[in-house]
Amino acid sequence: MREVQFDGLVGPTHNYGGLSPGNVASTTHGGQASNPRAAALEGLAKMRFVRDLGVVQAVLPPHDRPSIRTLRRLGFHGSDEEVIAGAGSAESGHLLRVCSSASAMWTANAATIAPSSDTGDRLVHLTPANLQQMFHRSIEPPTTTAILRAIFADSSAFVVHDPLPSGFHFTDEGAANHTRLSTTHGVAHLFAWGRLGWGGGALPRRFPARQTREASEAVARLHGLPPFMCRFPQQHPDGIDAGAFHTDVLAVGNGSFLMLHELAFVGRAALLDGLRTILGEELFVVEASNRELPAESAVAAYPFNSQVLTLPDGSMVIVAPEDSHENPEARSFLERVVAAGGPVKAVYYRDVRQSMHNGGGPACLRLRVPLTDGEMNKIRAAVFFTPELDASLRAWVGKHYRDHLIAADLADPALARETMTALDELTAILRLGSVYDFQTSD
Repeated sequence: MREVQFDGLVGPTHNYGGLSPGNVASTTHGGQASNPRAAALEGLAKMRFVRDLGVVQAVLPPHDRPSIRTLRRLGFHGSDEEVIAGAGSAESGHLLRVCSSASAMWTANAATIAPSSDTGDRLVHLTPANLQQMFHRSIEPPTTTAILRAIFADSSAFVVHDPLPSGFHFTDEGAANHTRLSTTHGVAHLFAWGRLGWGGGALPRRFPARQTREASEAVARLHGLPPFMCRFPQQHPDGIDAGAFHTDVLAVGNGSFLMLHELAFVGRAALLDGLRTILGEELFVVEASNRELPAESAVAAYPFNSQVLTLPDGSMVIVAPEDSHENPEARSFLERVVAAGGPVKAVYYRDVRQSMHNGGGPACLRLRVPLTDGEMNKIRAAVFFTPELDASLRAWVGKHYRDHLIAADLADPALARETMTALDELTAILRLGSVYDFQTSD
């Protein structure tokens, strides 16, 4: 079994809307000009780098934005152009900004995955996240589900569930709050959560806790995971208040390796003891204290929002954002990880600042899907990242993407038409069929 990195292609409406309370980078850069073309090319460059390391890389397409369907449900009528014009003038264009967000690029929030080796029916299970905490993300699940069902279409190998029911009690943020660890001794799934759906327990004081425990438990049940494999740690409220809106801002794991900040989880010591019971002495843990790496620096530089990748020779490397290299505390911590004598042998830094300015580092941009060779062969869509696909996508971005975008540009009906034209061409390149509203509506 190999872990395939499904990265999200950055969408043509990539902009800094500042729409996510608790995401410090998002609110800090809100209102600034973005460069969708540079953002998409940055993402493709990271995919190319990961592929060249010998890791299997694949792509997920962006969503169609603005979401005309959502705007119509909010009461805007007429042609697509009239809908956009109406939304652009309502509440100074806020609804249009919300419905134009390119946040689906962060595919760590697309779904939660369980490999066939762990599930009761020996199928790969995928549950799209409902993302109910933030409105601009709550409109993503229908398209995400359609895309995943187009890619993982073979029911003899894959089950793509419906998202969890919407509502306050079952808010699910996807794989950004899920970590799978494995050794020769056993397997552990960490389903982290920030609050109880029916209330109670400690809560952050400054920022919202997004994931509920009830959602995490429901996903584990849907995937048929045996209870002994599952742990449900609470995100530390102080970590959330520092800006760790998802677990992957303060913790990341891969195989036998886990690195985490002391403010990642409540009851950290007991959690690690429990993991060692499941995984044995092969589990290698590196912890950062708040004194060594203040949570504010970890949130600013995102060393934990790195990709930890297993190479063909079995060793591991970390792909970190360039921001971690430039931050002395984050860089020092990552150097300590490499020097610790564990499975991680190197750190590579990549520039993904167009994403970082909206609060998404390398780990946010990818969804990890463990697959056997046989399961990969059952995927008919052309989503695996080859040199030929890389060249096609770079040419596609160069043809269709703007290099400067501000909030006022979102009201330009030509941008919506450009996006539809681009995505229609992309689904042909990726052999996905019709997955977007504009492709399926009468």
